[in-house]
Amino acid sequence: MALILKNVRAIDPQVNLDEVCDVLIEGDKISQVGKGINAEGAEVRDMIGKVLVPGLVDIHVHLREPGYEQKEDIQTGTCAAAHGGFTAVCAMPNTLPVTDTALAVEYTKARAKEVGKCRVHVSGACTKGLKGESLSEMGDMAAHGAVAFTDDGRGVQTAGMMRRVMDYAVQFNKVVMSHCQDESLVGSGQVNEGVVSTRLGVAGWPAEGEELQIVRDIALSRLTGCPLHIQHISTERGLNAVRAAKEEGLKVTCEATPHHLFLNEDMIGTNYDTNFKVNPPLRTIADNQALIQGVVDGSVDVIVTDHAPHTAFEKDREFELAPFGMTGIETSLGLMLTNLVNPGVISWQRLVELMCIKPREILRVEPVSISAGSTADITVIDPALAWTVTEEDFESRASNCAFIGYDLVGRATDVYVGGVATMIDCKVQ
Repeated sequence: MALILKNVRAIDPQVNLDEVCDVLIEGDKISQVGKGINAEGAEVRDMIGKVLVPGLVDIHVHLREPGYEQKEDIQTGTCAAAHGGFTAVCAMPNTLPVTDTALAVEYTKARAKEVGKCRVHVSGACTKGLKGESLSEMGDMAAHGAVAFTDDGRGVQTAGMMRRVMDYAVQFNKVVMSHCQDESLVGSGQVNEGVVSTRLGVAGWPAEGEELQIVRDIALSRLTGCPLHIQHISTERGLNAVRAAKEEGLKVTCEATPHHLFLNEDMIGTNYDTNFKVNPPLRTIADNQALIQGVVDGSVDVIVTDHAPHTAFEKDREFELAPFGMTGIETSLGLMLTNLVNPGVISWQRLVELMCIKPREILRVEPVSISAGSTADITVIDPALAWTVTEEDFESRASNCAFIGYDLVGRATDVYVGGVATMIDCKVQ
C-alpha cells in the first residue's frame, strides 16, 4: 500500500531540498516529492513539525554475532540501530569466528535478512583471524558482498602486511578501514597517557600510539592508490595528518564518534567507571575541540558510534580487567542534535552529509536521496522531542553507555527501510 508522509520538512543537500512538503512512497521507492500530494487508497501520516532525511547509516558497529551473542546479536543490534534512527549499519569482523571468509560474510548477510531491522553491510577482516600474519580471503569476500576491509579491534601491526592488504583491496575497489593502534607503543595502556593516567594510577596510552599508524597508513595509501578510511579518530594531530592527506589529493577519509567529540579523560573519576573505558581512549578537552572543528570544516567525513556492547558482568570489574568499548547507536543522533545542530554549530545539511550521504559514499553502496525513484530508506526526526537516556529505553542487549542520565533534545521517531516501517512513533516494529 502507498504511504504519504505529509507536511514534513524534507532536507537533502544532494538535491538542494529543504522545504515543508509531502513524500509519497510506493513499494520500496519514493515515487513523488512535492506539495499537496494525493494518492487513492494511500495511508496518510501527518508529520508536521518533523524533519525527514535520507536514512542514517553507521559504518562502524559491532553486532557481535556469531560468537558473542551474550553481548549482542544481529536481531538486538539492528533493533537498537532502528531505535537510533538508522536504516543501515556496517558490521565489524571481530566476531568468533572472525569474518575472514566468504562463508562468514554470507552468514551475516543471511542472518540480517532473516531477523534484521535495518540493512547490514558486512566488512571483512584484512588478515586471517585478525592476527596480521597472512591475508584473509579478500577476493572471495568481495565477490560475496563485503563492502570494506578492516582488522578493527587490533589494527594491522606491520607496514609490509598493510601494504599487501591495500594492494589487494584496490583491485576490488574496496576501502581499507584502519584501526590505528601501534601495540608496541600502546602496550597495556588503559586511558590517555598524561595527567589523568597518573592521577588514576593506571597505564597510559600515548596519543602517538594512534597517530604514528595514521601517518603510516596515509603513506601506504599514497604508495598503493588504495582508498583509506581512518577509524574512530581521537586526536588533533591525527586529524591534522588527515587534513594534509586530503590537501594532497589522496583518497583518505576519517570518522569520529560522539564519545570522542563530547567526552574526555577528565570525566574519568576515582570511581573508575568502566563505561568510560574505550578504544582509542578518551583524550583531552583540546582534542574534543579540534574534532568538533573538524566536523564543522569537513575534515571529519562521517559520524559513527563504534557501538561496542558488553555484558554487565564484563564491565563490572576492575578497570584494567574490563573490556574496552561503549554502546552508542541509540544515542548518537540525539547527541549530535543536542550538542551541534540545535546550538547552530553545524547545519541540518551538514548533519545529513555526516550521517547519511558520506557513509554510503565511503562504502560504495547505493546512494539514497529524497527524490522520485530513490530507494525509500528514510529517517524521520522530531527536533523538539526532549528525552533522557535511560537503560530501560535501550533496545540493545547491553547498557554499557557513558551517556546514561543525559538529557537530550531531538531523536528519530520513524524509520523506513525500503518503504517498510522499522520504527513508528519511537517504537521498533
